[in-house]
Amino acid sequence: MKGFAMLGINKVGWIEKENPVAGPYDAIVKPTVVAPCTSDIHTVYEGALGDRRDMILGHEAVGEIVEVGEEVKDFKPGDRVVVPAITPDWRTTESVQGFAQHSGGMLAGWKFSNFKDGVFSEFFHVNDADMNLAHLPDDISPESAVMITDMVTTGFHGAELATIELGDRVAVIGIGPVGLMAIAGAKILGASKIIGVGSRKALIEAAQFYGATDIVNYKNGPIDEQIMELTDNKGVDKVIIAGANPDIMKTAIKIVKAGGRVSNVNYYGSGDTIPIPRLDWGCGMAHKTIIGGLTPGGRDRMERLINLVRYNRVDPSKLVTHKFHGFEHIEQALMLMKDKEQDLIKPVVFVE
Repeated sequence: MKGFAMLGINKVGWIEKENPVAGPYDAIVKPTVVAPCTSDIHTVYEGALGDRRDMILGHEAVGEIVEVGEEVKDFKPGDRVVVPAITPDWRTTESVQGFAQHSGGMLAGWKFSNFKDGVFSEFFHVNDADMNLAHLPDDISPESAVMITDMVTTGFHGAELATIELGDRVAVIGIGPVGLMAIAGAKILGASKIIGVGSRKALIEAAQFYGATDIVNYKNGPIDEQIMELTDNKGVDKVIIAGANPDIMKTAIKIVKAGGRVSNVNYYGSGDTIPIPRLDWGCGMAHKTIIGGLTPGGRDRMERLINLVRYNRVDPSKLVTHKFHGFEHIEQALMLMKDKEQDLIKPVVFVE
């Protein structure tokens, strides 16, 4: 089969590989719509996961099942499915303990384009199909569905990790597609004032659509000063980090109030440490909680998010700004995520 791969750090290209084989609990899926992610950029151009060689990229896809193992009960060839970016091994101690994302080791539930070939190929393998796939309803567009696989679930997880309560004031740093979904998630969970931090016009307009009450543009001055002014120097109750480099943690600690919480769903692609400012953290005693997490994966998570889309609680189609038709356009779409054009939020590629 043909696939678009990371050939090494700073190198991508098309390669040929053997078709994947389904085990008894697995499925083989033919992608119909895929989307590149900033995570792919971190992986290839920053070497964030190390030097991967000839590894097919991509972890966002909807598709059609072409084969299932003999133990698969709920899916069959021809079914249209939503494939989560995170596909844990559900028969593990970590899954029983409630951290399926880390089944088999830290971040090991993230398999596509990390530990095994991803979805930018003619066919791809899904482990534990009954637990990791979700049926794609006819009333949800494929482009909305492919946003659910990663952007929606990751952004919403940022809001979940922040433990947002009714009336909380929340700052979302980084209003790319994940940050936009963090804004949407914060609104659903009951946040009052939602401050989005970003600069591009397309993202600002989308942030306001999804529920941002205020926008802070880092080009207009230090983020912390602007947010403290917006909150009468009290700070926000919760911060969600969905973008920027490791130094952004300094800002997050400064703007969250004592007893507040900093939630991180940002993928830091470089650097050895993440700085925490001593005084702003109350010399370590301010009860400012810092938590970061890989989004949950699996079937139940996808079905819950599908229902939020079906019942008009969130419209992820607004994230899609660029559409390509044809497998050969995957590289072009990936380069858009690398270059971050002004009008870009998220590109998708219709494979067929």
